[in-house]
Amino acid sequence: MYVQGFLLAVPEDKKDAYRDLAAKAGEIFANYGVIEIVEGWEEDVADGKDTDFRQATKAEPGEKIVFSWMIWPDKATADAAHEKMQDDDFWSQDMEMPFDGMRMIWGGFSPIYTLGRN
Repeated sequence: MYVQGFLLAVPEDKKDAYRDLAAKAGEIFANYGVIEIVEGWEEDVADGKDTDFRQATKAEPGEKIVFSWMIWPDKATADAAHEKMQDDDFWSQDMEMPFDGMRMIWGGFSPIYTLGRN
């Protein structure tokens, strides 16, 4: 298993646009081999003293935090998906993003512990 995680701030009034984009992208990622995608919309995110999700994403007033992840069978499949993205017309479309991608944080992770998964 290989996990890619994402953290971003999305304007509250762009929730539907973000969900629509996630659904469209999800179909494509499914074709690339992703096993699971979760898009979590902020519901209970505390402000921290030294650090927190809002500070990490430089969230502005009126923005909500989105915490999401993609589960791949392995890193090789995730890497192959990245290569496929380079040639897929979907990703080169001139589409309006419902968030500031420059403030999105992402990374890839190899699990060291899981519960409830084989």
